[in-house]
Amino acid sequence: MKKGLFFFVVFSMISLSMFSQEVNHKSYAFCELVGTGNLLGTKVTVSIDFGQKKSFFQSNVLLDAEGKPIKFNSMIDAMNSMGSKGWEFVQAFVVSAGSGTYSNNVYHYVLKKEVTAAELNIINSKEEQK
Repeated sequence: MKKGLFFFVVFSMISLSMFSQEVNHKSYAFCELVGTGNLLGTKVTVSIDFGQKKSFFQSNVLLDAEGKPIKFNSMIDAMNSMGSKGWEFVQAFVVSAGSGTYSNNVYHYVLKKEVTAAELNIINSKEEQK
């Protein structure tokens, strides 16, 4: 009888463990915001990279409803916009392009967003098709 009870308890613990792992499994989509300033330094043009394949002539610049590039006041302005859409900050770094007076900083922000398994499958299937 004790042996049967022991196996029942062990089996129950394994079942609960497997169930909790399935429930707590989270999937994330990632993107990178790349911001470049203009020569006057008043606005930032932001492009977004979801890891999609693109040709040399395509641009990933964020566009408004009229198809015009969105100019953000700063990278934080762009982050606030993405944050309102559910994206979370992961990491940031800056790369300086050029030298001396003509140097320009390029800002890179990596973001993530929790997605459902179905949404992740759609993203992955699009990548496989390319």
